[in-house]
Amino acid sequence: MKRRNTSFFHLARPRPLGLVVVGALLAAASAHAQTAPPAALGQPAAAAPSGPWTLQAAVDYAVTHNLGVRQSELTAQQQDAVTRLNRAALLPTAALNGTQSFSFGTNKDPFTNQFQAVNVRANNFSAQGQVTLFSGFQLRNTIKQGVLDAQASRADVEKARNDLSLNVASSFLQLLLAQELIRASEARMSTVRDQVSRSEKLLKAGAVAEGNVLDSRAQLAGEERTLVTAQNQLALAQLALVQQMNLDPATARRFEVVVPTLPDPSTLTTASGELDPNATYEIARQKLPEIKAAELRVLSSQRNLDIAKGGYYPRLTMSGGVSTGFSSVRNQQVLRTDKFNLTPVFQTDPTAPLGYSPTTYIIPQPAFDVLPYKFLDQLSDNRGEFLQFTLQVPILNGLQTRVGVQRAQINIQQSEVRAEQTRLQLRQSIEQSYADALAAQRRFAASSRQVEALALAFRNAEIRFNNGLLNGTDFNIARNNLTAAESDMIQAKYEFFFRRKVLDFYQGKPLAL
Repeated sequence: MKRRNTSFFHLARPRPLGLVVVGALLAAASAHAQTAPPAALGQPAAAAPSGPWTLQAAVDYAVTHNLGVRQSELTAQQQDAVTRLNRAALLPTAALNGTQSFSFGTNKDPFTNQFQAVNVRANNFSAQGQVTLFSGFQLRNTIKQGVLDAQASRADVEKARNDLSLNVASSFLQLLLAQELIRASEARMSTVRDQVSRSEKLLKAGAVAEGNVLDSRAQLAGEERTLVTAQNQLALAQLALVQQMNLDPATARRFEVVVPTLPDPSTLTTASGELDPNATYEIARQKLPEIKAAELRVLSSQRNLDIAKGGYYPRLTMSGGVSTGFSSVRNQQVLRTDKFNLTPVFQTDPTAPLGYSPTTYIIPQPAFDVLPYKFLDQLSDNRGEFLQFTLQVPILNGLQTRVGVQRAQINIQQSEVRAEQTRLQLRQSIEQSYADALAAQRRFAASSRQVEALALAFRNAEIRFNNGLLNGTDFNIARNNLTAAESDMIQAKYEFFFRRKVLDFYQGKPLAL
């Protein structure tokens, strides 16, 4: 497995080495601890503070205004809707149907099945319902899988918030580092200006050569270039932070941050049990949302296997319905109680022309009136009902169920590998951050001793230079050595502090300075 690079934070343009140390926070973007309960989806937007921004205020504002986090929230809401849809699949389905048709010419009456050469208007109405009684537990397992997927989506929202928090913290701390480099550069420029002024006075007095003055002016120009570079890095860091927070232009123009007092790295420890990599990993493994999401997706893939196996079972459904209709050509015969038709009785008579002759007996027959069949009467009289049970027993379906089960088993293995890979990346990130914190602490201690030694050497060189006993080139070398050592000490201090905060974040501590 390819190991992730957790050492550098890449900018869009070259920059001093000290600015790369903030990459320790971005290294934790894929493996980090949740320090506070996640805000509810669609939470109210945080208000911008009236004064300088603290790190916590910047993180809170970014989380509630960043579009990437909002997109993750909408994805989680969509998965919740899918879960509700899966639950609704257990409910019966019902529908009402109604049709009206017009037929011309010779047509068959839909109720008498007689062909008639008349125009027919017909209506059909029906209500049908169906419910699944048994489907190999596929519906219930689908509901359980949807619940797991919804929980994983909510964990993804937490991860998106944590990733954004770390990115904001990275830009925030990079901005602080640029400010400290600017302060150090301005202090050096003030010293160099004094040195230029002193050299010019000594030149007028004839105590030093003109080359010393030129070297001092060149040193001042170099410090001005260093200051401009640091100011540019400060502007870029502020721009990145403002964009991540999605600040409006009016607020961005007056953007300021609170400068915290950072402790001396020599007063902090990294070898104690508090920052033990194994203990930190165990805490982070229980808190990280991406670890939870990976484990939930393993359970979801197991439910998917149960769904696939449900295809081996029979399927039983129950359906029922009511139907009725109307035909414009259908008539209704109404019995008359006041009138009878008299029908004669015939008997066999060989002498009769047709072989039959009437008798004296007359049989009265009931009389009917043929009337139009009313619409509501037809709907009532033509009503029909049905109840039906359907049993489907799978025998052979082109091995689709068997292949589906095999694919589900492979998917379980893939999700387990992804979960193990996520845990491994977390452990490697913690171990790398711990090693980098130790290295930064040692580097700070060595740089501090170097600064003390070079400061004494520079003061001695300055005295000799002012007395004309040292040339400008050697004096500038002594100054540059001290400047580089001071810059390296500042970088080591911030690098140790940044990586220490990363480890604290893995342990579930707040992102605060």
